[in-house]
Amino acid sequence: MAKLKELEDYREEIEHCVKCGACRAHCPVFVADKREGRVARGKIALANSVLEGEVDFEQKVLEDMSQCLLCGSCCAGCPNQVHTEEIVAAARRRIAEQKGLSTFGKGVAAVLGRPKLMNMLAKSGGALSSILFKQLPEDSGLRLRFPVPYLEADRTLPSIDVKPFRERVPELIPGRAGQPSVVFFTGCGINYMYPAVGEAFLKALKFLGVTVIIPKDQACCGLPAVSAGATRTIEKLAEQNLAAITSHKADHIVTACASCNAGLGDIYAEMGDEFNDLSTRTIDIFVFLANHGLPEKLATLPKVAKPIKVTYHDPCHLRNRGITREPRQILKALPQIEYVEMPDAATCCGLGGTYSVYHYDTSKKIGAQKAVNIAASGAEVVATDCPGCIMQLQDNINHANGKQRPVHILELLAEAIPDDFR
Repeated sequence: MAKLKELEDYREEIEHCVKCGACRAHCPVFVADKREGRVARGKIALANSVLEGEVDFEQKVLEDMSQCLLCGSCCAGCPNQVHTEEIVAAARRRIAEQKGLSTFGKGVAAVLGRPKLMNMLAKSGGALSSILFKQLPEDSGLRLRFPVPYLEADRTLPSIDVKPFRERVPELIPGRAGQPSVVFFTGCGINYMYPAVGEAFLKALKFLGVTVIIPKDQACCGLPAVSAGATRTIEKLAEQNLAAITSHKADHIVTACASCNAGLGDIYAEMGDEFNDLSTRTIDIFVFLANHGLPEKLATLPKVAKPIKVTYHDPCHLRNRGITREPRQILKALPQIEYVEMPDAATCCGLGGTYSVYHYDTSKKIGAQKAVNIAASGAEVVATDCPGCIMQLQDNINHANGKQRPVHILELLAEAIPDDFR
């Protein structure tokens, strides 16, 4: 039975915060708003006060706990490595238990917890996209034609495909004898909004001769529910995914989404011993490709005469898991690109799950700096390893009137692999 940790389980971690303030320099929300309640040490002090019974979940506490991207930037810069993002997530779950989920949180829990409903809504949105949305110039996303609760009119949205990725492909795609087998955990972003990334994933694995299994009954990893504090939804999704994935025999569980990688690899690992094998076998696609010799194979492909300049945005959930080298290794090996590093590539883009819905103005401030960094790199394309980041980066670039194109690294990889390879 999946069981998330409670706020009380973090007492020892909370005591490790010495209130030094190093987190102030790393927290994107504090940098944008300059309020002490926004920064890690302020949230930890509030969490401790709640545990000691000194404060209740009054409005100020609720507001400060909501003002967190759960990006882990504070932990990355913390001398004691205090995981404030986990403490805040536990506090949000306690808030939801005591006060109930917010209206939007209830919607997140209802949709994510019912995959058939999610499928139906996604297909309806795709079918009605021409009515509901207008296309921005140069294929830079969509904007709402009509007001929708919780979504700002100037927010960029990706298109939703009428036919999800998992319905386009067979459950089993055999590879070559002697090569490994993997379960592809697609996540929601690839399944509903970026099916081309899924197709690129399959092309890359076929290039290596890997057998790919795509369980039809897999569900959302649960990260949006983590952000909303929807405890039972997270646990229910974890149980469903455990059953869906372990019903197939495979060497690895491979993700092409930073959030899904963290969900299966970190959050599920805390839910009970039955998740240990799943979590330890979960691997990011670029770690997998690097481990199985793809950079060496790419080195044999002819270089193009005029490569495009590409930079890389580190998704927070990969950076937190120490996955920074392999995506760059693959990018640098691609024959059609010239890799350039952007300033502060590892800073958050401002999405933060449901954060950018509740606090879009602050999210835009954070994203504005990311857009400046992308422009400073001189790149034409910004690549990343997270569908959520792609969506947010496009919004950041649009607000800055930029021309750069955000893509998944897999899309660039698929362009480089010849269609007639053997």
